[in-house]
Amino acid sequence: MAPLLHLRDVALTFGGQPLLEAAEIAVSAGERVCLVGRNGSGKSTLLKIAAGLVEPDSAERFVQPGATVRYLPQEPDFTGYRTSLAYVEAGLGPGDDAYRAQYLIDELGLTGEEDPATMSGGEARRAALARVLAPEPDILLLDEPTNHLDLPVIEWLEQELKSLRSAMVLISHDRRFLTNLSRATIWLDRGLTRRMDRGFGDFEAWRDEVLAQEEVDRHKLDRKIAREEDWLRYGVSARRTRNQRRLGELHGLREQRRTARFAVGSVKLEASEAQTSGKLVIEAVDVAKAYGPNVVVKDLSIRVARGDRIGIVGPNGAGKTTLINLLTGALAPDSGTVKLGVSLEMVTLDQRRESLDPATPLGDALTGGGSDQVIVGDTPRHVIAYMKDFLFQPLQRRTPVGALSGGERGRLMLARALAKPSNMLVLDEPTNDLDLETLDLLQELLADYQGTVLLVSHDRDFIDRVVSSVLISDGDGVWTEFAGGYTDMLAQRGRGVGAKQRVPVAKAPPGAPAATLATAPAASKRKLSFNEKHALETLPKKIDVLQAEVAKLNTALAGDLYTRDPKLFAKATARLEEVTREIAQLEERWLELEMLREEIGA
Repeated sequence: MAPLLHLRDVALTFGGQPLLEAAEIAVSAGERVCLVGRNGSGKSTLLKIAAGLVEPDSAERFVQPGATVRYLPQEPDFTGYRTSLAYVEAGLGPGDDAYRAQYLIDELGLTGEEDPATMSGGEARRAALARVLAPEPDILLLDEPTNHLDLPVIEWLEQELKSLRSAMVLISHDRRFLTNLSRATIWLDRGLTRRMDRGFGDFEAWRDEVLAQEEVDRHKLDRKIAREEDWLRYGVSARRTRNQRRLGELHGLREQRRTARFAVGSVKLEASEAQTSGKLVIEAVDVAKAYGPNVVVKDLSIRVARGDRIGIVGPNGAGKTTLINLLTGALAPDSGTVKLGVSLEMVTLDQRRESLDPATPLGDALTGGGSDQVIVGDTPRHVIAYMKDFLFQPLQRRTPVGALSGGERGRLMLARALAKPSNMLVLDEPTNDLDLETLDLLQELLADYQGTVLLVSHDRDFIDRVVSSVLISDGDGVWTEFAGGYTDMLAQRGRGVGAKQRVPVAKAPPGAPAATLATAPAASKRKLSFNEKHALETLPKKIDVLQAEVAKLNTALAGDLYTRDPKLFAKATARLEEVTREIAQLEERWLELEMLREEIGA
């Protein structure tokens, strides 16, 4: 199948250092590709080149004539738009359904009247998503679509993208999101791309195989250089011309070794652990907290023991950070008591990186200033050596914190937090802006950590890999604890974070018969989505077309086709089976939607 979009031999150099060398992306109709690589490897730049927004040093770019492309940037530009709805509608093309813009605005929890100048990061991201999804383009290029989104919106977005026919190229640090959506993987590494025709779920094993083979090849090259150097020193030199040839080959091997771009080193994470805390770390009894009419925590009682790893999940605005502050004693409850255990040494990683002064040099942020030593636990280490553990270059020592990328600031916060002795880690969105390799190492560190962990995160995969129990918001200040990770919570609870709340049973007036009891209406009525309405209208026509094809195939097979052309007979038989299966699937889908429409109407 010819690709809708094809980039080939993409090369781009920044500041004398090649960022992209012979990179390639090919996307066919309906294909879902994830683009992965370390922070700073050039993923976003390559996606901008694919969108036609950045001009590379050299490249071949092909887009099928008539194919529509929509690009989601990390930082959308709202200049010139009075409302969020106006911004979304501006992304529609001729012939696109204007209703879909309003539908997406509603589904994403916006009103359409938001002022782009005052929108939060989450509102801006949702408006930008609505703009690129509304036209249902042939090709979607999505750069970190889950940034600033909470779990309900992430799970809604997954389902919406699955329902689209658009081809997609996705960049994301959310492993569960990539695993659920991708069917092919492009790995951008040291300026080059490698492609695997399987989804992200198989990426990490494949990547490790590639890197292991590279290490074998490097070892072979080093051994060959050593053999040639040994010959040059001690070999017989009767034939001078032969000696000169081998000397030239040695110089070539050395140049090959010098210029090879081997894999970047890994972050070295190691937490400095303090003395063991008491067995009981936190005991909260009937804790409540409200801000005016907004109840954040209601009658919560929980015991946290040494070694527990508790994940706190819920939609934005549920009060996850407030709950963390209550449990750690940073905030006093309105009622109830919170008791902290003995010998508790706590280290907190805040989600907004607020403790970082933008003007402070990177080295001073680690040492506290006035020294070149970082105290890691009780051991002094030179700041440059400690920076290298977190993939910072020595030249970045004087770089202001404000000039660092989001991923670099995330690594800096980890470096500061992990240098302090602790027996309790409080991590508020620690995975923000971290690349996949750093996430893996942070996960391994937490697995080996002997203390207690309180974790707030929207990363379902990270929660599954790290926590021993999940504390989830049920709304109205009610928090419920479930054993296991996020997937275990889904199995026990029967729904995710954004699912509809249980409908309470209405109480009958005194003396009324029991038969008059009825459930209260849901807060918001279920509606058919745009795609569901469209499917209800178009599926019968598709079924009619396929049934007409079945009739033609049956007519052809009923004659003497097998005698005249056995190969064509086999081909027609296979096609008949394929069309019959497709009709059955479409009829089943139409029946499901028709039953849903009748249920909603009732």
